[in-house]
Amino acid sequence: MSRPILILNGPNLNMLGAREPEIYGRETLADIESRCRDRAAALNVEIAFRQTNSEAELIGWIQEAPASAAGVILNAGAYTHSSIAILDALQAVDLPVIELHLSNIYRREPFRHRSYVSPAADGIICGFGAFGYLLAIEAMVERTESGESG
Repeated sequence: MSRPILILNGPNLNMLGAREPEIYGRETLADIESRCRDRAAALNVEIAFRQTNSEAELIGWIQEAPASAAGVILNAGAYTHSSIAILDALQAVDLPVIELHLSNIYRREPFRHRSYVSPAADGIICGFGAFGYLLAIEAMVERTESGESG
C-alpha cells in the first residue's frame, strides 16, 4: 500500500482520557495514535492521524482523501449522529471507509443509535475502546490489499 490510511477523529476526541473515562477509557488520543503508528509499522503501512472539532475541516479532509489516502477510518464523534454533510462527503469519494466508535453506540442513548456515517461505510467497529482503532487498521489493510469494497 503506497498511500497512507487516513484516520480521522471528530469533536471532543482530543479530550480522551479526561472525558467520561468510564465510557471512553483512560487512554488519550495521543496514546491511541502511538498504538496506531506501532500497528501500522508492524503491518508495513503508513497512517495519517488527525483530529478536529470542526465539521468543515473534517469534510475538507474527506474531500481531499482520494488524492492522498488508500482509505479512511472515521471516528466522527457526535457528528456521526447529526451530519448529513459528512455523509455526502463520504459518498462523494471513491475510497473504502470504516466507521469507528470507542463505545458501543447501540448500548447508549437512543439518539446515538442513528448513524449518518454508516450508509457510506464498508464496515463498522464499535465497543472495543482504543483497541477498535487497531482492528480498523487491520481491516483497512485487508480491504485495500484484497481490492474488496462494500
